[in-house]
Order: sequence, then structure tokens, then C-alpha cells
Amino acid sequence: MLQDELKYRKVLLGSASPRRKQLLENLGLSFSIVAINVEENYPAHLKEAEIPTFLSSKKSDAYTETLTKEDLLITADTIVWLNGEALNKPADAAEAFKMLRSLSGQMHQVFTGVTIRTSENKITFHDETKVYFKKLSDEEIEYYINNYQPFDKAGAYGAQDWIGLIAITKIEGSYFNVMGLPVHQLYERILNL
Repeated sequence: MLQDELKYRKVLLGSASPRRKQLLENLGLSFSIVAINVEENYPAHLKEAEIPTFLSSKKSDAYTETLTKEDLLITADTIVWLNGEALNKPADAAEAFKMLRSLSGQMHQVFTGVTIRTSENKITFHDETKVYFKKLSDEEIEYYINNYQPFDKAGAYGAQDWIGLIAITKIEGSYFNVMGLPVHQLYERILNL
């Protein structure tokens, strides 16, 4: 069991995401949240899973406190990938509207990169999920943006939000990856550290 593996570890979550926090809590883990301030930029040549794996590793490296033998740091980053372009967090309502309109009636991919770092080693991995959206009306998009303020979410939506309930017609892969953390992979990677 993971709790047994981690009983002598101090788990640190380097993320302000309430969804990642909830998922770790649902796994039954005790952890502390640590603030990591880093520019979420990346080289222009990176594509698909390369982007969030680069960013999760960058976030891990930006945590400059010395890790003790007991510490286990988890960082992550999620992007939405549509038609050869990364959709990150929208800057404002207009950009959120544009993103959601582009996702309407389309299949897109969600990539999450995760980095686990201890005092001895660092591993980075990713997961991919295909998400299918129904055709959305402008009114539905505006309602969602006005009522749910999705500005902290890649692609301007949360699968667990109202828009996910009405728009997602099919998912291929991990639902929790779309929420921002492929917990099934995280569980296995920690067990096999």
C-alpha cells in the first residue's frame, strides 16, 4: 500500500491547484503544499507531452529548499493540445471564449507531466487522454465563463465543472489526468521508487 511506502516520507506538493490537492487527499496521502514560483514558459519547438514534462521538471528544479532523505516532492503541469497548438491557461474572458469555441465539436488531447523528486533521484513521466466535446453554443460558453471563471485551467475548462458535464461526450484514457494528475501512474511510480 502507498501509505505504508510513504510512512517515513514527507510528501510535498508543489502546486496551488485545488484539483491536484483533492486528488492526493482522495489517495489518502498526508502532504504539505509548498509554493513554487516559476515562469511557465518553454522552448517553442516543444510539442504535445514534451511541454508539460518540461514544465513539471522546471517547477521541480525551481524548488530550491534542500530535500532531506524523507522528502518527496511532486510537481505537475497540464496542457490541452488541439490541432498542433497548446492551449494553456486563458489570460481573460475573451481568450477563454476563443479556446472553448475552438474545442467545440472537436477531439483534443490533454497531456499532464509529473515530476517526483527525492534527495537521491528525480523522475518525470506523462499521461495522455483524448477528450471529445459536443458542439457548444455561444450562450453555453458565455454562461460557463461568467459563472465558473475558468482562468486557472488549461484549455479554459475543468472536466469536473458544469462545462465538462454538458460538453464531454467521450474520454479515452484517464479522467483524472484531465483534472490535472494521472493518479494511477503517480501511485505506481511512488510504489516503485
